[in-house]
Amino acid sequence: MLSIDPSNNTERDNYKFLIGSIIPRPIAFVTSLSKEGVLNGAPFSYFNIVSANPPMISLAIQRSGGKQKDTARNIIHSKEFVVHIVDEKNVDQVNQTAASLPPEQSEVELAQLTPVESIKISTPGIKEAKIRMECSLEHSLELGGSDSPACDLVIGRIVQYHIENDIYESGRIDPQGLGAVSRLAGNSYAKIGEIFDIERPK
Repeated sequence: MLSIDPSNNTERDNYKFLIGSIIPRPIAFVTSLSKEGVLNGAPFSYFNIVSANPPMISLAIQRSGGKQKDTARNIIHSKEFVVHIVDEKNVDQVNQTAASLPPEQSEVELAQLTPVESIKISTPGIKEAKIRMECSLEHSLELGGSDSPACDLVIGRIVQYHIENDIYESGRIDPQGLGAVSRLAGNSYAKIGEIFDIERPK
């Protein structure tokens, strides 16, 4: 078996190894508002659950050349954002929002996504997602070195869920109906695929 010391790798080497190994990764499409009121939208696959009580999620937003991304800057300033689950029907539009745009341009407009008002926060979500979660900023951390952080870790507390009626029953989400897609390496994505059950030991 090959054994690798990550400190001997370039940043790109570690990136390729991680995104090829830690699969599949759920994708969050995140909307946030700039100080100027521009609705920003971007997908993130460094995303997961933190806690159910209270309900919290995490986003790790990588910096480019030490520069904070619009999403991180907006969230830290406004203290709120909306997370959407990316699915088979909206993935093409969401992929368009990964384009590098200046802060004054809206990726939501570029991808022709439909803004929809939130209930508890001022940041709009998008209509095209079957599940969206209004979040308030619980905590943010700069990671990867005090001199030049490589990442902004954002913890969001979910303050409101929005779920399409057809995929929700008795407190459970229908995974096939949701049709969530996940991120692999390169340009590759994955669908839910075959589902199997294994009983947990008591």
